[in-house]
Amino acid sequence: MEKHFTCDNQGIPQKKEIIKLYLSSDDLKIKCSFQSESELTSKEFLGVFTSGGLAPSLGIINSTYTGIFHFNLTLFSDRAYWLINIPRENITKNTDIAAVEEWLVRITLQHGLNIYTTEGTLLDNVREPILQWDLGTVLTKKGIAEVYPHVVDLKVAKCPCANDVALLGFILNTTYNGIYIGLSSSGFWDYDDILWFNLTDTIYSQIGEEHRELSVVDMVLTNHFLVILTSLGCFVSGDLRYPSSSILTFSRADFCGFERVDYIKGKLWYNERCFANREHFEGMKSLPSTVLTFLVDQEHSAGIYLFSSQKSTTASVSILRNNKPGLRPKFPQFIFPTSFSSPVGMVFHPRSHFLYAYGNQVWLSIDGGNTFELLADFHDDIIKNTYHSFYTSDITFVSQSGNVYLTKAGLRRYGKIGSISDKIFTLYYDHMGFIHKLTPDHFEADMSLRTSGNPKSIFGQAPDMGFETALAPQYIALKEIIFYAYVPANEPEGTIYTKKFNNMHLGKVIHSRKTGTAYIRKILHHNTSEGFLSSVIAEVIDPFGIEEVKESTCLSSSLTISRVGIVSYKLTLQSQTPGTNASFQDLDVEKTVVIPGHSSFLITSILDDKNALAIATMPDRILDNMIIQKDSWFLHNLGHRNGRMWSIYAKPCNYWFQQDHSLFLNVLKYIDLGKSYTFKVKVIPNTEGVQTLEIPPLNVIVGNANLLEVKSEGSFDDSENYIMKISAASKALRQGSTSLALVVWGASIECLVTTVVPVMKNSCSYLKSMHHIPSKLIPLEDWISGVHKDSQGFNMIKTLPINYRPPSNMGIAIPLTDNFYHADPSKPIPRNLFPTSKRSGKFKQCANMSTREECNCTNDQKFSHAVAFSDCREKVPRFKFPVTQYPISLEIYSEDGHIPVETPYLVTVTEVNSRENWKLKHSVPANVKKLKNYLEHRLNAPVYNPLGLNLSIKGSELFHFRVSVVPGVTFCNLVEEFQIYVDEVPLPFPGHTLIAVAAAVVLGGLIFTAFMFQIRNIHPSDICQKFMARNKVNLSNLSINQVAHR
Repeated sequence: MEKHFTCDNQGIPQKKEIIKLYLSSDDLKIKCSFQSESELTSKEFLGVFTSGGLAPSLGIINSTYTGIFHFNLTLFSDRAYWLINIPRENITKNTDIAAVEEWLVRITLQHGLNIYTTEGTLLDNVREPILQWDLGTVLTKKGIAEVYPHVVDLKVAKCPCANDVALLGFILNTTYNGIYIGLSSSGFWDYDDILWFNLTDTIYSQIGEEHRELSVVDMVLTNHFLVILTSLGCFVSGDLRYPSSSILTFSRADFCGFERVDYIKGKLWYNERCFANREHFEGMKSLPSTVLTFLVDQEHSAGIYLFSSQKSTTASVSILRNNKPGLRPKFPQFIFPTSFSSPVGMVFHPRSHFLYAYGNQVWLSIDGGNTFELLADFHDDIIKNTYHSFYTSDITFVSQSGNVYLTKAGLRRYGKIGSISDKIFTLYYDHMGFIHKLTPDHFEADMSLRTSGNPKSIFGQAPDMGFETALAPQYIALKEIIFYAYVPANEPEGTIYTKKFNNMHLGKVIHSRKTGTAYIRKILHHNTSEGFLSSVIAEVIDPFGIEEVKESTCLSSSLTISRVGIVSYKLTLQSQTPGTNASFQDLDVEKTVVIPGHSSFLITSILDDKNALAIATMPDRILDNMIIQKDSWFLHNLGHRNGRMWSIYAKPCNYWFQQDHSLFLNVLKYIDLGKSYTFKVKVIPNTEGVQTLEIPPLNVIVGNANLLEVKSEGSFDDSENYIMKISAASKALRQGSTSLALVVWGASIECLVTTVVPVMKNSCSYLKSMHHIPSKLIPLEDWISGVHKDSQGFNMIKTLPINYRPPSNMGIAIPLTDNFYHADPSKPIPRNLFPTSKRSGKFKQCANMSTREECNCTNDQKFSHAVAFSDCREKVPRFKFPVTQYPISLEIYSEDGHIPVETPYLVTVTEVNSRENWKLKHSVPANVKKLKNYLEHRLNAPVYNPLGLNLSIKGSELFHFRVSVVPGVTFCNLVEEFQIYVDEVPLPFPGHTLIAVAAAVVLGGLIFTAFMFQIRNIHPSDICQKFMARNKVNLSNLSINQVAHR
């Protein structure tokens, strides 16, 4: 038994080659070990590595995320495996049902050293939509076995984001009835792991009455829906993300005028995209042309038709308007040649812009259907099905005769890899690119991909791609040779193509049965009436063996060459050595006379023992009646008359593709407005015995050139490795996504990687966000306890009262905001006396709940500054009054790290509860002032420079601020919120209040006195006059008395 590294999270690691891990709602527990003949040997291996300080590391990878986790170095004495326990929230915090990408896991014995590196997958069972449902009645193994005899074909539908999650449907003959579907979450590796369902009753419930001959015709599993085309109609499931019951329900999609015969002939066409948000399925009928295929090109927002009629096959592209194809074509209609006489369909390679039309020929378009290029011509054989792997870029074509062909996405060469003799089968690629052959009662996985890169085992031995004719070699140089394929003059017109080289032979290797190999670099076709109609230019790897005198006695004689036709010549032996029996024999037919520096001649017939007829490979390089001396000419035997003496096989992998740490096989990169993404790749030649051409081996193909500006620079290093630096930058305010294909155009189909297709999204990364950096950081444990004191003993954490609302401008006791903090529906609401306060205040997370526990606030929500989670917020930062020059420090977090928020970013600041008593201070450079004024006019709000922005607060209690980056400088909606609770506000000075009260009392008293005088009919003026008069009389009397006394 071969030693290998294996891991499992469902028990003891099993003796299987592929690693399949599953993430549940609990922690991810993984056991890894070496599989060997005995447990003792495994323990010894683990002990050796552990004592050397080595322990496995686990990399979890998808197109947008990479996480590295390390196993414990300590190995328990009673264990034969390493163990790691990863909390689910360390991988993902989301638990909602959604179409999420399945992770690749890469386990290595030491991170960065690639020792015993093993790859596998990690599937989130909690979130994968289709796994949350019962599709129908569960069938036992015995129950599904009863259906096997009635199965005539199979259909596979796999999840776009998790290819290991797939459905297998049975297409039945007319003797049986029903919808039978199997569900796999492990990529069909084990037949016993399949869960079988009977959906017959579910489908009948939508039809209204029971019909016979019900069967699956086709299936598509999209991001959100399962679509089943049956013999009685098309049925679409409910949204898989929102389980309303345990059993999945369907609704029937009606197509006007469709009958049972139309459904049986129908096919569902779907452009597989993991990030697709919605899909549309429409049936179309059109005369006189038939719509074979309609696909949505999401990169160009276009719809692509493949039409077929008795006269021609055409492709048409229309721009989508409101998700419907418009009447005006985007490009002129592409008309395929008449040789494309049996079109079958058209398909996009998943997650790329490579479009393939197939039938008796295969055509490739790299520009969205504007033009097509012939890839393969199968003449009378017809490609019926195609199978794709987004991970390895494999594309497998299966013809109606059972032949299997392989190409790589974007590669302009292909090869035959075998054949399938099963009458009922389908092929399927799992998430890691392993191909499986599925039959009704068993599955077979191909493991040869792990070593050679080319699946062989399930398709038999590697086939000979040669054809039944003779080859005539013509040397151009010592290491360069042309092989001409001979077509007899009496060959029927309909079979001439069977004796010609074609595109399949490009990049393959010609082998001589004697000795010699040559690498085919170019295919040539010749417009001649007879003889050599095709040829190949090849580079000699190993020299080709020549005939000896004992095999062909004619070699012991000189040779005279004379012309007898346009390309025909007579070869005459001129014996120069007495006693030498030099003669032509029947075995010399289809051997080639090679004369260095001159044309070669393929012997076609023997006239007599001294004369033979031959065809020249290069008639212009021969003189009539030319004599070639003995030992100056040679014979090569590449004929087929006595058994073909040559063969053609695929070339072993000749290039290695090496990408930097930021670029995996299928990575998704976000490019923000005005930003760029740069990466490097290296192509390493593995061309032993073959010359490395000084031609860039890498092609860069942009799916939508209007979206991104792509620049590339390449060069060869001293080891003949080709290094290319690629930079992609957003062009304008237009958002969208496009694939960027890197194709090693000269690579063999035997290579595991020939094409890398990163997807570039001109948009905002979901990992990009803006964060407020507090002036003083408080540890998490202090937030939990609610106590964090500064050097003066002031607690910097404020626990808010239950159902708290901040004050308004009308006063502390009159809150007007709708936002509750620290909400608890079971407790009374403070500050709720005034009618305006009673009308405000609305629960969000706690709406329609009776207690705080029912609000289901998570720890993240309790510590979130977002107003959306204010119901959950319990504690906020606390500051002493007054708050002056508080620095608003902002940073942008992304997958590339942290950067401070500064120009050209400008921000707006608002208080979410409409509070006042705060102001901002910032500096406005001259180069920003004009932009600031323009934005303030457009946004009708103050705009601030985030660099050096300071906040001062003169109010009390809670202030909740929202900072937003202005639009036009980023695709992201960058918004951050932070809170400040201002406490220990001193009482205001009472002097002005006392003065106001005293003045009011005095004024009120005067008014009251005047009122009393009025109602008592008292006139103060009269009283005053009488008083004055009395005083005058008294004064007069006093004066008289004084005079008398004198």
